[in-house]
Amino acid sequence: MTSGSPSNVLFVVMDTVRKDRLGPYGYERDTTPGLDAFAEEATVFENAVAPAPWTLPVHASMFTGMYPSQHGADQENPYLQGATTLAQSLSADGTRTACYSSNAWITPYTHLTDGFDDQDNFFEVMPGDLLSGPLARMWQVLNDNPRLRQLADMIVSAGNTAHEYLSSGEGADSKTPRVIDRTKSFIEDAEADGEEWFSFINLMDAHLPYHPPEEFREEFAPGVDSTEVCQNSKEFNSGARDIDDDEWDAIKGLYDAEIAHIDSQLTDLFDWLKATDRWEDTAVVICADHGELHGEHGLYGHEFGLYDPLVNVPLMVKHPDIEGGRREDTVELIDLYHTVLDTFGADATPAEPDEEAVAFDNTRSLLSDGYRRFDGVDDADAGQTAAPDGETGFVEYSRPVVELKQLEEKAADSGIELDEDSRFYARMRAARRTDAKYVRIDRIEDEAYRLDEDPAETENVADGDDESIDGTEAELAVFEREVGGAWTGAADGDVTDDAVEDMDEEIQERLQDLGYME
Repeated sequence: MTSGSPSNVLFVVMDTVRKDRLGPYGYERDTTPGLDAFAEEATVFENAVAPAPWTLPVHASMFTGMYPSQHGADQENPYLQGATTLAQSLSADGTRTACYSSNAWITPYTHLTDGFDDQDNFFEVMPGDLLSGPLARMWQVLNDNPRLRQLADMIVSAGNTAHEYLSSGEGADSKTPRVIDRTKSFIEDAEADGEEWFSFINLMDAHLPYHPPEEFREEFAPGVDSTEVCQNSKEFNSGARDIDDDEWDAIKGLYDAEIAHIDSQLTDLFDWLKATDRWEDTAVVICADHGELHGEHGLYGHEFGLYDPLVNVPLMVKHPDIEGGRREDTVELIDLYHTVLDTFGADATPAEPDEEAVAFDNTRSLLSDGYRRFDGVDDADAGQTAAPDGETGFVEYSRPVVELKQLEEKAADSGIELDEDSRFYARMRAARRTDAKYVRIDRIEDEAYRLDEDPAETENVADGDDESIDGTEAELAVFEREVGGAWTGAADGDVTDDAVEDMDEEIQERLQDLGYME
């Protein structure tokens, strides 16, 4: 931490937002006037890499500084366990911390909110308080005891019925204004007590289903009825439903409207910070956890691929120790863990004797002159060992058990049989440099793309003779070795009814909330 380092940090995740739909990244529609202005006083990163293409493992990585295979939070183990979080370290150091979102994954139940002094999930059916403390423990007991699981089933069923209405066009309303208001109150309370603060917010508007407020729908998707377009990605991905160009345009318009609403709410928060003389003393991080596909590569949503619209995410940072402008170098979202620690001059120590805490590493802090100079790092992690020049980001995607189960159901309802030797059943890892990407896939042929020549990833050159591709694959091989070995064979075990039903019922509820299963 430098003498001029800000006292406070606002960390914003725009869930499921593609960078090419934002003004600072060249989008022609005026979706983000607020972020356009913010970018003028921030640093805009062109090559930020998410460690996974969906919420749980990405947030767990940002909160622990670990890659997904290290922290282990994924669909088959939907909890963060045995790892000390960023919030725990900051709170122990005396910083007031808060987490506000409307994302069903970010709750005390998954342990992503461990260490935050205050948190609220603002969820439609099950409020955050229900998922914390004694009630969360009670819920786990219900689901871990077969005799009590029927009661849990009844609770989930009632919740799903309510959610089906509340997330529809008739009942949907954004929780983002409440997240913003709660953030303001937290900041006022922290400063009244003379404390520095760290506020983390996740804004869910751009996640399916898309039901934007009317004023934004009328501007970006005029005449579109959000209840008439395809809002279930599994229907399209399974082949059960076609989407023509006009419907894709309508879907993209609704998505743009959701992003515009996020922008308006962030502008309100930024204007308030400026009006109350807090802006200059606040570092601001804005990113997406992952993006979205709207028909590219024959996919809808953010499953079954590691294409750039999913993992090359927007990242903008306002910090006096980071020179403004636009940067082309590789950044990994796990680096933000170290950047926040650095801003507060804090380090990480295990919160419990049996937990692992990733210590501050200046080569992963955006504030450091030695940023991503990994050659010679003591106790290097898998990414640092694989790419000591710091020019490569790594992505992991374990088998998508729940999406696959719903996909199979949608296909079966339409008389379609899915090929088990397809991307739907696959695990994937990728190494991404600014010029090249290599994706290892365990059930189908690997994929590789020269991003500098083919940014849309239309020509798979994995079997070609290309020095950049070969080098990227070599780095991926080292990364795989460091995290326990490559996923080179098909995953054992079928995705059966029992495979999904054996999941904790609360996790099934969370997955239904986000549209991953029904």
